[in-house]
Amino acid sequence: MIERVGDGRTWVLSGVASSYALHLTQGDELLHLHWGPRISGADAEALAAQGLPPYWPFESQLDGHEEYPVEGGPRFARPALSVRSDAVRGTEWAFDGDETDGDELRLRFTDPVHGLGLTLHHRMRDDADVIERWITVAHEGEGPALELLRADAAAWTLPQRDSWRLSQLHGRWAAESLLVRSELTYGEKVIGSRRGHTGHQHLPWVALDADGATEERGEVYGCALAWSGSWRICVQQLPDGLVQITGGAGYDDSGLLRLAPGESYTSPVFAGLWSEGGFGGASRAWHAWQLAHVVPDGATTERPVLYNSWEATGFDISEDQQRALARRAGDMGVELFVVDDAWFGQRTSDRAGLGDWTPNPERFPHGLKPLADDVHGMGMRFGIWVEPEMVNADSDLYRAHPDWVQHHPGRTRTELRNQLVLNLAREDVQDYLWTQLDELLSSAPIDYVKWDFNRCFTDAGWPGEEYPQKLWVEHVRALYALLDRLRAAHPSVAFESCSGGGGRIDLGILSRTDQVWTSDNTDPLDRLAIQHGFTQLHPARVMAAWVTDSPNVQLNGRSTSLRFRFVSAMAGVLGVGGDLTEWSEDELAEARGWVELYKTIRPVVQGGELYRLRAPEGGLSAVQYVRGAETVVLAWLQAQHYGELPPRLRLRGIDPAAAYECLDTGAVHRGSVLMHHGLHTGLKGDLDAAVIRLRRL
Repeated sequence: MIERVGDGRTWVLSGVASSYALHLTQGDELLHLHWGPRISGADAEALAAQGLPPYWPFESQLDGHEEYPVEGGPRFARPALSVRSDAVRGTEWAFDGDETDGDELRLRFTDPVHGLGLTLHHRMRDDADVIERWITVAHEGEGPALELLRADAAAWTLPQRDSWRLSQLHGRWAAESLLVRSELTYGEKVIGSRRGHTGHQHLPWVALDADGATEERGEVYGCALAWSGSWRICVQQLPDGLVQITGGAGYDDSGLLRLAPGESYTSPVFAGLWSEGGFGGASRAWHAWQLAHVVPDGATTERPVLYNSWEATGFDISEDQQRALARRAGDMGVELFVVDDAWFGQRTSDRAGLGDWTPNPERFPHGLKPLADDVHGMGMRFGIWVEPEMVNADSDLYRAHPDWVQHHPGRTRTELRNQLVLNLAREDVQDYLWTQLDELLSSAPIDYVKWDFNRCFTDAGWPGEEYPQKLWVEHVRALYALLDRLRAAHPSVAFESCSGGGGRIDLGILSRTDQVWTSDNTDPLDRLAIQHGFTQLHPARVMAAWVTDSPNVQLNGRSTSLRFRFVSAMAGVLGVGGDLTEWSEDELAEARGWVELYKTIRPVVQGGELYRLRAPEGGLSAVQYVRGAETVVLAWLQAQHYGELPPRLRLRGIDPAAAYECLDTGAVHRGSVLMHHGLHTGLKGDLDAAVIRLRRL
């Protein structure tokens, strides 16, 4: 809901439980008024009447109070917008009107010196408390080109508090999405990626709390950026203690794009959320919004149990071998069989074949269709792995078009993982990939594509291009356009985003894919911390997790039971990735039982509300899912000490006045007892795990 109050220069956007208000002064200064619990139009007018703070020497009255700070004039905080032309740098805007379109508010400003038009977009849907913000910048004059040095999607202003605590998700390859919290101090805290993709090192999300919020209590503010290229989020605590958060595409201020007359730039969405339900309440609000408005069919479809052949076969694959694995996977109850790397070109190692997206004639002499048909005949869907944005020097594509890769003239072309990055900003590269992938998806009944991205930008040059740094933005735009076009042409095909694990996870890619590969780390104990961090922002419905071999072959050689591996992976979208030809008949039978159990709880895990009951900090950890009358608890015990029983699990999100039956034991529990006194898990020893299913009577 959008209210326009007072003299028409104050706006209030309201969602389920929160409001967001801003005010335009008579001097066309756009001030932030409120972000928090729902308020009325009269409340917003009262806040607007307070005006700016009094003058203080060497400080700006605008800093920390503007809705969208720009470079230029009496401002010293980090600007969200920095524009340069031949004549002048900076922006001095004039208000040019407002309009509403359903739940979207648009505020338009102009700068006649630049011939610049700026539109600030705010959207708050009636069924959510997430505010979606973005900008459009247009060159509306006839003068020289405008250079966008920086064009952040939004600036978020927090209310005055004594102190703030910052939460973020950091990591590296095989250790993504690790949650850390620290006191916010004066100055700037900057996170981001200068790698050309979202990156393993930080997820584009921050959360702040001021009063010691817990998992289920307290006020939490969060922001998340919907962009899959290089990015930056800056959290700044100003000299007077006010906090402002800016974020957008690009890591620095060296330039995003150059706009000729008539051209425009639309930023990614930088979404924000206020919650008074602690970190858990904020997470559930983020999850619900993503499933309803971001993830394709997120609220209406369940993801299947998949098997991926990579860890079983590596680069040494054949059609008969894949068919044999498919039979074992189908017998286990798997619903989607995926052929990973090495099915195409001369892909016998990571040194060759990328870019040549046709089946290897020796390994698949009749293409992929015979195998896909057989997999369908076994009752499963069929999927493949691709890495379209990359090319090996040893490939037909590179030999024909060496100029299609990112490179600087006269410089060595860096080959990380023996591969180069295609310049997807080029239209000829876009046309080639569309033709190759469209023909591939038309050549066989393919139901799923795992889209990988296994190296960062290092030589992001574009010889002959007048403004080569636009490559950083245009690559991501072209990626989005290609995915959108493929989804439109092949609507039955599901897509998974992968980047060496969790290197490209963000709201932008999630709006075009059905799930993401959370991490290449499939060790079930390590995964608990990764999944704990991931669910701070993203829902279990998109979090792919695999059961692989023991000892773990990918990283640490740790031995774990099938029980522990399955219960860890059942916290998201279950998959299996081990070498099934090496599993015993007993192991295959046990795995079949776990897959069958997962299918019974899948509607609750993928579609329910998630409660993090205990964090994975060395002892007992657990998550709970609630959907309607059904409740599922997944619990893990890392180690038992001194023979002591693990603590009870106090459940959440259930009816204290109701009774709940355990579907596994038949025991009946009172809701109030489960919430106040807790539930015994029965776990003991080291690396034990359990699934507990409850139904309200």
